Amino acid sequence: MGRSKGGSGAKNGRDSNPKHLGVKVYGGQTVTAGSIIVKQRGTKLFPGDNVKRAGDDSLFATADGIVTFGERKNRKIVSVVAPVVEKKPAKKASTKKAAEAKAE
Repeated sequence: MGRSKGGSGAKNGRDSNPKHLGVKVYGGQTVTAGSIIVKQRGTKLFPGDNVKRAGDDSLFATADGIVTFGERKNRKIVSVVAPVVEKKPAKKASTKKAAEAKAE
């Protein structure tokens, strides 16, 4: 009687290639339009404002801005918020030039 049943002794030794899933850009970081934010299988995270879902369920930005994670209707969502741009007040004419203009 043989020691093994015959055939190959290697029954293990198989593994799939890595899929590189997960969050690629975290909350508070800036993204450009088209940037992938999350790679996922299924919809663990749902698209929010300025975010769309790709065919493989990845989430990507549709506008430039800052990534935010939140919750809506018991679903985790990812949104991109446009950065706040502060407008500076217009400069006033210097006092010397203003005095000359009044004198004339």
